[in-house]
Amino acid sequence: MSLRPQSVTPPGPDDTARITRAAFRRGNPYVLLRDRLGGVFDDAGFADLYPALGQPAYAPWRLALVTFMQFREGLSDRQAADAVRGRIDWKYLLSLELADAGFDHSVLCEFRGRLLQHEAGERLLERLLDAAREGGLLKAGGRQRTDSTHVLAAIRMLNRLDLVGETLRAALNAIAAVAPEWLRSVALPDWHERYDRRVENIRLPEATAKRDVYAVQVGVDGFWLLDALDRFGTPDELLALPAVAVLRRTWARHYERITPGAGGKGRGRAPGARLRTLQARDPGDRVEAPYDPDARYRTRSGRTWVGYVVHLTETCDEDAPRLVVHADTTDASVHEAMRVAPIHSALAAQGLTPAQHLADAAYVGADLLLDARERHGIDLIGPQHRDMSWQGTASDAFNIADFAVDWDGQVARCAEGKESIAWASYGNSQRPHRCALVQVRFHPKDCLSVAASLHALSTDAGPQHDAVSPARARGACRCTGAGAHGRIPHAPHPAARH
Repeated sequence: MSLRPQSVTPPGPDDTARITRAAFRRGNPYVLLRDRLGGVFDDAGFADLYPALGQPAYAPWRLALVTFMQFREGLSDRQAADAVRGRIDWKYLLSLELADAGFDHSVLCEFRGRLLQHEAGERLLERLLDAAREGGLLKAGGRQRTDSTHVLAAIRMLNRLDLVGETLRAALNAIAAVAPEWLRSVALPDWHERYDRRVENIRLPEATAKRDVYAVQVGVDGFWLLDALDRFGTPDELLALPAVAVLRRTWARHYERITPGAGGKGRGRAPGARLRTLQARDPGDRVEAPYDPDARYRTRSGRTWVGYVVHLTETCDEDAPRLVVHADTTDASVHEAMRVAPIHSALAAQGLTPAQHLADAAYVGADLLLDARERHGIDLIGPQHRDMSWQGTASDAFNIADFAVDWDGQVARCAEGKESIAWASYGNSQRPHRCALVQVRFHPKDCLSVAASLHALSTDAGPQHDAVSPARARGACRCTGAGAHGRIPHAPHPAARH
């Protein structure tokens, strides 16, 4: 298809406008959008997605708006196409005649494909935000909030045995499509029987011993194929196949080579293979399915899934409409706290830095509060994590909130007015991404309810502690100051109460 861009958004037909206003006397979100922001998009913003020659394409500015309305109402492509034909408010927003027959539902899928192919998906949100800013509906400052939700990968969750078998099968299929003759020259006779069908469609052995034999056999086949690929003269296009890269990663994580004399049974020149123990697997290179190698496994708040996490930031001022101003998608293994700084940087680059940023506990920590305030002038607001140490759960114990800290004088005072006798600050060498810590010691004779001879109080280094204090004052849960990164260590002795 080719594009014949319209220089300006056409005005709405008079009949459509007249009937729309009669039908929606009390207002309608799409009528308001058209009246306040106009058509929002124009064809020129999508001209590079279409070739110069070919059948004229349906106006992409209309398809962009339909995509937004489809997402807002949770409609399928077919339902969205029907709405274009049958709903008066949609016709008004799209500047269509009442008798306009719309388009075939497959056009929406093709339009999204063009956006993905050219990595142009962000254009939709960016242009909508620009239009909202031009219309006075959006400005920097104010309040915004961020929350995340899970995104399921379009894959079947696989156990370990299914994963290795399907990964090898996917690599064989990819190689067969590129170099079938080469594959015939290296394939072993029984591979067709073992890998012609998807792993979930074959009957795997039920007995543990037989399943172990099957797992070893798949490992041997995989190493045989990888060794063949590494020989001199292998076509370069095979080495560059994504399925082959996934095979290498999966085998490196789940298998180890063994020589036939060390307990393995290879065939001919085939290497032996053994499944790694769960503890010996590489934790940093997980592949959950060969058809979506970026998807990751996660458990959060009782929900388990394989896929991704999307972080959505929206305005939440009481006197303005709520608008999504940023979307950030990561694989599911990335914690929310790791995305706070990138989200703030992206908002600052768009000129949409909020004065207050509301978030749940996963986004809040002492270092994050301090960084948001110092780098962007943002007040990051959210509940602090519960103090899960014994001091935080025992009713007769003191925790950090019960101590006054004089950072300049390097002295801490307990609730009874006793001053500390020692002060030491240090970083966290084992976990350098966490806050620096300060350890304060009190004299044993001042600790009336302490059974041990000497005990320590550990807290965030000064700025981090000061950043957390206002959050506690807002009524947040009492915490030890580590926020999303975990609790601050306390004196380990079980009898300590001060």
